[in-house]
Amino acid sequence: MKEQDKMPDDRRGFVMALGGAIATAFAAIGSMLLPGSAAASLTDDEDEHDSEEAVVEVQYGMVIDVRRCIGCHACTVACKSEFDVPPGVNRSWVEYTEKGQYPNVGRSFLPRLCNHCSEPLCVDVCPTNATYRRDQDGIIAVDHGVCIACKYCMHACPYDARFLDPVNEWVDKCDFCIHRVSKGLAPSCVNTCVGGARIFGNLADPDSAVSKLIARHRVSVLRSEMGTFPNVYYIDADFTDEVDRRRPELREVRVITHRRHKERT
Repeated sequence: MKEQDKMPDDRRGFVMALGGAIATAFAAIGSMLLPGSAAASLTDDEDEHDSEEAVVEVQYGMVIDVRRCIGCHACTVACKSEFDVPPGVNRSWVEYTEKGQYPNVGRSFLPRLCNHCSEPLCVDVCPTNATYRRDQDGIIAVDHGVCIACKYCMHACPYDARFLDPVNEWVDKCDFCIHRVSKGLAPSCVNTCVGGARIFGNLADPDSAVSKLIARHRVSVLRSEMGTFPNVYYIDADFTDEVDRRRPELREVRVITHRRHKERT
């Protein structure tokens, strides 16, 4: 009887031990799976968070504070050196406007470049899609390998910012120095401006230097009536043109483009 009485206890102990072992095993398995699942869930959350951060809009643009421009052409020279631009054509240039009659005369400077429009006419007319707007930063770029030099974009551009490269026989223009900007560097013209007249940054970021300047100052763009929404803004720019010489207070206006094309476009 004593053995028979002992057997249930042994079985009970065995069952309890087995149950404990199974519970321990499940706990161990659970301990291995849950962190992985939690990590996967966390990774998914992080990926979702990263994707949300990735869609933050970037629209590069430039503010040119004409009050700081001294007409030294350092930007023009830096641009030519950076891209080995042939003589007679320019990606970036500075125009002079002289007006009035002695002794009441004045001279102002107007730096020019591609305006990297949000509604670019050049992109619309390109038959090969060589000219395109980059989704990641809004820069208007040219794929030279696809360009057929048809000049449609040159005629469509309201700012005369494009030219036919006489050496390579493709259309070229300012691209905000994509090769520098993609590495976190400022465009060459901005980097070399001795007066600090050119400020480059993300227009979609309200805390960027360009956004703050636009918010604080009265700015203007070239040929706003064209509806291209340029992303190059000017502070205190003088857009006086030779047609304004008919105004009695001016009498004389002369625009010096410093380009092969003597007339401003």
